[in-house]
Amino acid sequence: MNHSIKRQPKTSDDLHPLYPLINPRSIAFFGASNRYTAMGTNQLTSVLELGFKGQIYPIHPTEKTVLGLTAYADVADLPEVPDLAVLVLPTRIVADTLDACGRKGIKHAVIVSGGFKEVGGEGVALEAELVKIAQRHGIRFLGPNCLGVVNPHHLFNVTFANFEGRPGFIGLASQSGSLLTQMFAYLEQFHIGFSTGLSVGNEAVLDLVDCMQYLETCPHTKVIGLYIESIRRGREFIETARRIAPHKPIVAFYAGGSEAGRRAAFSHTGAMAGPDRLYDGIFRQSGVIRAASLTELFDLCWVLGRCTPAQGNRMIVQTHSGGPGAAAADACGREGLELPLLSARTLERLRPMIPHTGSMNNPVDLTFSRNPIEYFKSIPEVLLDELGADGMLLYCFTPRKNMQRMMQVEGISDEEITKFADAMADDVAAKLEKVVQASAKPVVGFTYQSPEQSPIRNLLAHKIPILPSPERAARAMAALVEYGRIVQSLEMKRT
Repeated sequence: MNHSIKRQPKTSDDLHPLYPLINPRSIAFFGASNRYTAMGTNQLTSVLELGFKGQIYPIHPTEKTVLGLTAYADVADLPEVPDLAVLVLPTRIVADTLDACGRKGIKHAVIVSGGFKEVGGEGVALEAELVKIAQRHGIRFLGPNCLGVVNPHHLFNVTFANFEGRPGFIGLASQSGSLLTQMFAYLEQFHIGFSTGLSVGNEAVLDLVDCMQYLETCPHTKVIGLYIESIRRGREFIETARRIAPHKPIVAFYAGGSEAGRRAAFSHTGAMAGPDRLYDGIFRQSGVIRAASLTELFDLCWVLGRCTPAQGNRMIVQTHSGGPGAAAADACGREGLELPLLSARTLERLRPMIPHTGSMNNPVDLTFSRNPIEYFKSIPEVLLDELGADGMLLYCFTPRKNMQRMMQVEGISDEEITKFADAMADDVAAKLEKVVQASAKPVVGFTYQSPEQSPIRNLLAHKIPILPSPERAARAMAALVEYGRIVQSLEMKRT
């Protein structure tokens, strides 16, 4: 392992106070050992497995090496002052350890340990002591009762789960730690990932607002996602979100609106959740788009990070199957999206490409697609050029077996068929990507096929968002419309 990281030339995010916590060059790690069942050992293993390039200093009272790394008995013995300390320790010794880190000069920490405010009683006082120590030494820390940070662009993952994914564009600040890790593989199936993921835990020092301010400056983050059980600093949240929203969309899922949700939030992080309507108002004032579920949170982050905002609510649905097309039209109506009739100019251009059995109403329904190049290139080009439309929903269903049957009749081998089909799927996806990039209007696909199937996999690889149902696609498109209005409204207020 290369044990040195050269700090990159300063950028806007390098100036942010949390930069060393999220992009550390060196780490002091407390709580890891050579016992693989220990949580701290799992978290240090996660750091190593992603290939972190900096120096790691395990601190252990008796072990000379930990996971092959030279260990130190005391943080005071370290040959340098690390950028970050990670504490995965019994509750009773966390305060003394944080104080020792402060005396060493360490200014950033992740406190994974639980047993503080979230358990009530003595835990409240123990957490207050951590805050006093942090203030005395000028330490900024995440937690306690958190899982830390993942920054795949920096090859840094200090959560307990192995990172399964890719560097991406979604910046997540979450009051649930395990949610962050559970989304690694979930996002990967759609060829998207985190730019940075932050588990804030009890928010004793750093909270959602601090994380939003960092993600605002992060060059890899195109959209900010928030998992919220309570907001501590309401005024600062609103002011920060209003400043960010015109240039980076913010999507939030609030989990404390019901009585059951409030009880769960309190037992989880000691958070005092508020009424659902209160949070509706906060989000509206802030320019934050509210998600109704965790699934929707990541749907909206995905589409808002990939697509241009919609300038209006007029949509075209393109399909070659009546049922999914009708379902998409119905979903659009429920989301406040209109499906206008096409202009005479568009109909004239479209007519040669639509079979006589098809329909040039909206949805545009081919009934059968003979030519995938027309379906994924020529027809979308025409529809996106329609002056009376602001975006398009595209049904994606490609029965690969049909092609295999036709080619098998010609005596072509299975291996050659697979190669040809994969090459065609990639070519079609590349053409659609160029069409989408050339347009100022958003395109959102939907399908019932698995993201693992070759045609869908290729579309995803070419940055086309393909959601797993017309209802989810319509909701995502509605979010693009909402975001377009948010940007316009906030910019008008600023001027």
